[in-house]
Amino acid sequence: MPFRSTWLWAIALAAVVVLFATGCPAANAPPAELDDRTDALQLTPYLSYLHDKRAVDSADEAWRLIAAGRFERVPNGKTAFGFQEGAYWFHAKVVNQNPDEPYWMLVQSFALLDRVDVYLRYPDGHIVQHASGDSLPFSARSISYRHPNFRIALPPGEAVDLLVRTQSQSSMQVPLELYTPAAFTSLSRDAQFVMGVYYGILLALFVYNLVLWITLRDASYFWYLFHISAFGLVLFTLNGYSFEHLWPNSPWLANVAVPLSICLAIVGMQQFSRNFLELPKRFPRGNIVSLCVIAVCVALGVAALWLPYRIATPWATRAVIVSVLWTVTVAIVVLRRGYMPARLFLVAWAVFLTGAAMIAALAFGLLPKNMMTEYGVQIGSALEMLLLSIALSYRYASLRNENERIAAEANLQLERKVAQRTQEVRSTLMQLEDAHRRLRDSSRRDGLTGLYNRTHFHENFELLLKESREQKQPLSLLMIDLDHFKSINDKYGHLAGDDCLRWAAQRIGQSLRVHETSLLARFGGEEFVAVLPGHDLRSAVSVAESVRKRLVEELCSSGEHRLRVSASIGVHTVEPEADIDSDAALSVADQALYSAKANGRDCVRTSITAA
Repeated sequence: MPFRSTWLWAIALAAVVVLFATGCPAANAPPAELDDRTDALQLTPYLSYLHDKRAVDSADEAWRLIAAGRFERVPNGKTAFGFQEGAYWFHAKVVNQNPDEPYWMLVQSFALLDRVDVYLRYPDGHIVQHASGDSLPFSARSISYRHPNFRIALPPGEAVDLLVRTQSQSSMQVPLELYTPAAFTSLSRDAQFVMGVYYGILLALFVYNLVLWITLRDASYFWYLFHISAFGLVLFTLNGYSFEHLWPNSPWLANVAVPLSICLAIVGMQQFSRNFLELPKRFPRGNIVSLCVIAVCVALGVAALWLPYRIATPWATRAVIVSVLWTVTVAIVVLRRGYMPARLFLVAWAVFLTGAAMIAALAFGLLPKNMMTEYGVQIGSALEMLLLSIALSYRYASLRNENERIAAEANLQLERKVAQRTQEVRSTLMQLEDAHRRLRDSSRRDGLTGLYNRTHFHENFELLLKESREQKQPLSLLMIDLDHFKSINDKYGHLAGDDCLRWAAQRIGQSLRVHETSLLARFGGEEFVAVLPGHDLRSAVSVAESVRKRLVEELCSSGEHRLRVSASIGVHTVEPEADIDSDAALSVADQALYSAKANGRDCVRTSITAA
């Protein structure tokens, strides 16, 4: 009886587990909230997803499935699914609580997805669509950057539905992140710096070993150079730089370059191993296997020109794992047979094995995408190539007499000093460049208000006029003059006047920021000038009115005084067909400004009403 009772309880418990596992819907993902303290946000915790295995669902069908609760939470907090057929849909609700950042950058931080479609549904029901991916020309991206990116509008205080569809023959990795424009700029700069350091190391090693190969004519150095070049091309392609810089208008090459570069890197790896470890003499059977691996990779590389990407790339990725493991195996065998240079060779490949295993596991969805898995292969390969370079020097030294060994060590020390000095020079040049940039920007700024000065305005206004004509769009000019400013200086002093100028500049800038003003400058004294590209006269007058009202909404504080500051504004619109230069446009806007002052101040007048 107790035995039977125990089984009954076990069956009941299993039934409850099955009921909850099958009958309860997945919990809805929480909305992603952006506030003024948020510069960047990973969307994975806020995503729900649906695998459209036949890739037939439209956006309308996806919206319907979201409403029906068919989307599920992202499993295990990972958006890496490995090589999968069909399309993946992702949904998140985003609420922007930062009034100063109405535009954000949505970045899909994996360079090899074929197609990424983004749909934004706003509270009023209208939907905005964007598209990117390496099946489209590189110019389709919002900003020229190695990862697909989208500049999206997130009106403050509104809940926006974000729907993303991804489809690719490559590994399905969809790390979605939101950045402010400033944070995105910092991200791209840091990524460029990391890759610049990495390729700087490769270039230094390449040049150094190229000199040794030309001098010594040792085949190991040639295959080492081949391996460096091919593997550098692999990472250049996997990180999206090849598509950005080498063939931005060829999605076909962007796809073919991945398996082809991997196959070239494996050929270089095996050939270098055969020569360095002297396999024909020390391990003949292993040499035959290595030649077979090379033949298979050559055939796969040629076939990749015709094979579908979804077939060639997974096989090339598997070949990387097999090739690295085989290389480590033959190194162990040769080391056990007494060949001491294989010891350092084995250490180098052990380091590379870690990085290569990370990127392969990431491609098949076995590891999450993070800083270590994303850049682990760069770190591992850089250390591996540095160690292989040292191993080559050690191998050559072991074949020569003591004097040649000392000379080789001296060359190695010279290499390290050159690398150190190169890094110091690079750091100094970066500091000088930063100082020059800050000095140049400071010379174009007004010292009191922080706005651009008159010189900078004249240099750029003519360019904006030219662009408006080329784009066949109107361009509007606002001349803003603070009313009764002289009386403020006379009555309260120049320090109060300075406070009023700074206060007014801040309010004008805040009012114009939402209108994407291309140019705002202090024109002189209490006068400011702003350029509104793409604004006709009617919209420019509306902007001018918002500036005027913003100034009189509250009083300016200066010490113990509370001062009312208003402005007269003249508006002039330059039509794209108008034959007018910058000085003439300023003169017409100035006439409109004088008309506003003549009509009682604290008002807006246009060049038409002034005439």
